[in-house]
Amino acid sequence: MVVASGTSQRHVGAMAEHLKENLKAAGLAGVSSEGETHCDWVLIDAGDVVVHLFKPEVRTFYNLEKLWGIAPPAPSVVQKTRLIA
Repeated sequence: MVVASGTSQRHVGAMAEHLKENLKAAGLAGVSSEGETHCDWVLIDAGDVVVHLFKPEVRTFYNLEKLWGIAPPAPSVVQKTRLIA
C-alpha cells in the first residue's frame, strides 16, 4: 500500500492519471481506480499494490497510518513530500 498527498484536487488528479498511464505502459492490465470525479481521495488498485492519493486535509481526516499504529506525518513532512512528488 502506498499513501501519498497532492497539493490540490488538480494535482491529485494529475498524479492519478500519470500513474495509471505508467502502469498501463508497464504492461499491467486490469488497473482500476475510484474517486477521480472529485479527486479529494483517489484509490488506484494495481493488483498487488494499492495506491491512495489524498489532498492533505483529507489525508489528515482519514489518517490511514493509524491502521499500522504509526503517527501521522507532521505537516512539514507532508509539505516536503509534496515538493518531491
